[in-house]
Amino acid sequence: MDLKEKVIAEIKKIYDPEIPVNIYELGLIYDVSVKEKTVKVKMTLTTPNCPVAESLPKEVKDSIMEIKEVDKVDLDLVWEPPWDKSMMSEAAKLELNL
Repeated sequence: MDLKEKVIAEIKKIYDPEIPVNIYELGLIYDVSVKEKTVKVKMTLTTPNCPVAESLPKEVKDSIMEIKEVDKVDLDLVWEPPWDKSMMSEAAKLELNL
């Protein structure tokens, strides 16, 4: 498993507290890139006034830092494009009966 796969596996352990689906399958992670031991993540939230707007990005960053091959995590919280249900994986849509 390469480092990017490890990072994605770690992100898949994190769930939105209001929706019983992990944030990766929800489509909240727009991009993951790895260069040497630095991981860059571009993510969003379901809404700008999401109750976990401060804690969820920190949880993502902290979880990725648990991977021993990672020295640094650059996390960008973005609002463009705005998240909508079409960004969810088929698995997430099935889980939520959409």
